[in-house]
Amino acid sequence: MPERFADQVVLVTGAVQGIGRAVAERVASEGARVALLDLPGSPVSGVAAGIDATGDRARPYEVDVTDAKAFGSCVADVAGAWGRIDGLVNNAGVNGPSAPVEDYPEDEFDRVIAVNLKAVWLGTRAVFPHLKRAGGAIVNLASTAGMAGYPGRAPYSATKHAVIGLTKATAVEGAPFDVRVNCVCPSGVETPMMLDAERAAGADRTRVREAFLASKPLGRYARPAEIAALIAFLLSPEAGYITGAPYLIDGGQIARP
Repeated sequence: MPERFADQVVLVTGAVQGIGRAVAERVASEGARVALLDLPGSPVSGVAAGIDATGDRARPYEVDVTDAKAFGSCVADVAGAWGRIDGLVNNAGVNGPSAPVEDYPEDEFDRVIAVNLKAVWLGTRAVFPHLKRAGGAIVNLASTAGMAGYPGRAPYSATKHAVIGLTKATAVEGAPFDVRVNCVCPSGVETPMMLDAERAAGADRTRVREAFLASKPLGRYARPAEIAALIAFLLSPEAGYITGAPYLIDGGQIARP
């Protein structure tokens, strides 16, 4: 595989599992040094060691990405250790509960907003000065929920709509400095987060899964590696003229009337 990211430094949030882990493994396999960020107490050190046990090409960071000071300190440490930052993947996210808007708990609303939206802004804010020095790329994780409304998921959908808007605005700001900002909009990826959403359906889990898969012309969930491949492309020089764009990767769900 060609080393599209040779000598580059990429940060990935939510890197322990699912899409984040697949992205970290993918860009590392193409030559990047990778900073893996995940929550304190998570097994992020083991994931980083699985990519590179020496610590020279993969570094773990136990960081709550909703904590501005902690996120900023992490970015500063990465830049100090490796001398540069070329890319950021704002992948960390939470589902939140499924509930009618009038019953949605306020504390859960605040948590979903903090992780899915505020953390994306915090990460972007922290890396922008580094990227502006020599160009670079950010890829944010949105969702088809940022393009449609899902009942019972109002806060989640609100954050993903907002991530698309944040992506577009920061893409315009970054363009004069050759900083590109894009987002991907998956739907139904075979990850622990998706399986948690199924489990939340309780006795209706099988019915929910079957209905969800039936909504997709391709008839299956995406694999994390498939999402990672798109993200790696958007980070790479091959996507040098792409910025401010939300990319659907949903098995044809939105295309179906």
